[in-house]
Amino acid sequence: MRALQLPVLLARTLLVVVVVGGCASGHRLMPTPNIVRDRGYPEEQVALTHRNNRVTLVYATDRFPEFLDGTLTYGSRRSASTGYGLASVEIGDGISWEALVELSESEHRGRNSKVRVRSISEEGRFPDTPRPFTIVDGMAVETEEARANLQASEEGFLALLHQQLAIARDKDVLLFVHGFNNSFDEAARVEAEMWHFLGRRGVPVLYSWPAAHGGLFGYFTDRESGEFTIYHLKELLRLLSSSPEVERIHVLAHSRGTDVVTTALRELVIETRAAGNNPHESLRIANLLLAAPDLDFGVVSQRLMAEKFGAAIGQITIYTAQTDKALGVSQTLMSGTRFGRVQASDLGATESAIFDDIGNVNIIDVEGGSGVIGHGYFHSNPAASSDVILILREGSLPGQNSRPLMRKMLNFWTMPEDYPPTSEVD
Repeated sequence: MRALQLPVLLARTLLVVVVVGGCASGHRLMPTPNIVRDRGYPEEQVALTHRNNRVTLVYATDRFPEFLDGTLTYGSRRSASTGYGLASVEIGDGISWEALVELSESEHRGRNSKVRVRSISEEGRFPDTPRPFTIVDGMAVETEEARANLQASEEGFLALLHQQLAIARDKDVLLFVHGFNNSFDEAARVEAEMWHFLGRRGVPVLYSWPAAHGGLFGYFTDRESGEFTIYHLKELLRLLSSSPEVERIHVLAHSRGTDVVTTALRELVIETRAAGNNPHESLRIANLLLAAPDLDFGVVSQRLMAEKFGAAIGQITIYTAQTDKALGVSQTLMSGTRFGRVQASDLGATESAIFDDIGNVNIIDVEGGSGVIGHGYFHSNPAASSDVILILREGSLPGQNSRPLMRKMLNFWTMPEDYPPTSEVD
């Protein structure tokens, strides 16, 4: 019996490599969120400059730059420096804005609904890390040249971001961090789709880390690449929160990207509190959305709950699904309850008491899932994508009339497949 366990485990690992690309969006426009189907696309909220079939993303990535036939792309290799620039994503092949609005409200996707990354333009690059430093009185101090180079690159990134903020109606940033086995282009498409259905509010920013290594052990390689990228993401989050032009930051993370995000934020929270500042005010993270989090629940309890992580964020929303087969495989591989499949019954007495006291963390069980694997449901399930829109566009809280989730117990909620009911969105 034991002799059979390794082949079975390897087969399941291979399954993860092949299918956790449920992190990917595919090549056609995501299904219309229920709220858009029932209310219509919020065209009146879209700035005139954004009324076309292109989406411009600000991006930062520590993937190594590559060139295919003279065209810039980013693969799965790691880079010691973080590049930044603009990516242009096209929805539909040359269709008009009016046609795109009609397509966005339709439940049926025709041939001309493909989503493609049309161009990537790297505008600058942060210095390699670790940066040069010297020891002065027992303290590590970066060299003047290193500080000057860093400042120049930070100013370049902020100038690029501020150009996009200047043409946006809302001065918010939607930062998306993808999961395991996602390519740069796949992540860009998901970000573009979500921002489009959000009503093109604020500025979409993509952070892409060196995932999609592939191969039988690609899951484990991607996990280590996720650890590699934390410092770079932390630097980006610090930079975004330093800009007075940015009013609020919303972070949407998926799958293994949730580990990258929460670890980077945890370190920033500790750092900010150590400096005597309030991280809720300093970091300005209004919303943190963790979709299908591939995190060990015990680790979450010890590292995040014990650090009082939730108090540093405006609202934290965790999406779970018992139909998420990819996390089921991950749970088998890692031998621990994954946060993306956690239920109220998994909480101990102390954890239940903590959840009963905090009001800004909510765990939502998505019924129905989406697709064979059911891992990318935050954008492929019309009910789940509707809830993301209600949070980011309207600031709705669970249980309000505008966001009628069903409470299970404590901070645990259920989202039915027909959510939100038509009567609630009229």
